[in-house]
Amino acid sequence: MKKLTALALVSMYLAACSSAEKEQSKERTFMLSQQSLDDAQRNATVACRDAAQCDAVWSLTKTYVEQNSKERLTRADAFAIETDVPSGSGKPVFSATRVATAGGGATVSLFAQCKGMYEDERARGSDFDDCAKKILSVQNGFVPYLKARLPAN
Repeated sequence: MKKLTALALVSMYLAACSSAEKEQSKERTFMLSQQSLDDAQRNATVACRDAAQCDAVWSLTKTYVEQNSKERLTRADAFAIETDVPSGSGKPVFSATRVATAGGGATVSLFAQCKGMYEDERARGSDFDDCAKKILSVQNGFVPYLKARLPAN
C-alpha cells in the first residue's frame, strides 16, 4: 500500500511539473508571438513624400484592406479606413490611418486585431494563436504590396 501511495505521489508530482513546463512553454510562445505582432505593426507603416504619392498609397491601402478583410468597410475617408467589427471571435478587424507630415507628406499605418485575441490586462485570449497568424500575414504583406504597385522613385 505504501508503494502505491508513493507511486501516486510521484505521478502527481511529475504531472504538476509537466503542467508547469507546458504553461511556461505557452507563455514563451505567447511572448514571441506578441513580439512578432509588435514588429509587424511597426513594419506596417509607410511614409509618403507628397500629396500625389500619398493619394496613391492611400488608395492602395483601401484596396489592400478590402482584399484582406472578410468584413465590409465602415469608414473610408481622407484620414481613416476601418472595417466592421466581426460578430464572432477569431476574425481580424482592420484599420488604417493617414497622418499628415510637414511638406505635404504623410505617414500611413495599417492596424489589425481580432476579437477574442486578448483577455483582460492584455492576457492571451482563446483565439490568440489563430489571430496572430492572420494578422502577421496581412501586416507583413502590406509594405511589399505597396512597393509592388507604386512607381519607384
